[in-house]
Amino acid sequence: MVTPLWYDTGMAEPLFDTEYSSLKAAREAAAGCRACHLYENATQTVFGEGSPNAEIVFVGEQPGDEEDLTGRPFVGPAGRLLDKALEQAGIDRKRAYVTNVVKHFKWQPRGKRRIHQKPNAAEIAACRPWLDAELALLKPRVLVCLGATAAQALLGRQFRVSKDRGVPVESDLAPVVMATVHPSSILRSEDREAEMALFVEDLRRVAEALRAA
Repeated sequence: MVTPLWYDTGMAEPLFDTEYSSLKAAREAAAGCRACHLYENATQTVFGEGSPNAEIVFVGEQPGDEEDLTGRPFVGPAGRLLDKALEQAGIDRKRAYVTNVVKHFKWQPRGKRRIHQKPNAAEIAACRPWLDAELALLKPRVLVCLGATAAQALLGRQFRVSKDRGVPVESDLAPVVMATVHPSSILRSEDREAEMALFVEDLRRVAEALRAA
């Protein structure tokens, strides 16, 4: 049982006074989340996905366009790249749980496209109790932050992925906590092949840490 804490953003009344006995219960509660304004333009809440017995949790920033439409995390281009990298690093996706620090898609229109916008501190704080619930229920052996938004949300604003990627960080969130780039950054890179190689190397360190944890 876990009682997520309410992080007061002044944007809405708390919805997190219910104890969740399972990920299913937390997911159902999150579906009606109105803790910040992002739900107004999103199709749906995109909760985490994976085995309730997952040994490793990957945390990204927020769902993208495809994730918002399907209701599933990491199913768009960045998710497909993550799957490919996990396979190359020898990590079984079935042993992992994937989620985001923000559960609604934040975007702005550009023609017919919906373009990602970075969530702000208040939006991240409003969503944090859902992530806390996931981590408390999963109790992962290894936690991996994907990108600066996730890393700074969980490890502090002073954390720099460019400096400390692939290096274990002392934290009470899990026995092993690490950070690396978000796969979407590789898609934007001018040298995808080199950045992909670095990403896979980080994930190989994650795999080693998982075996040792």
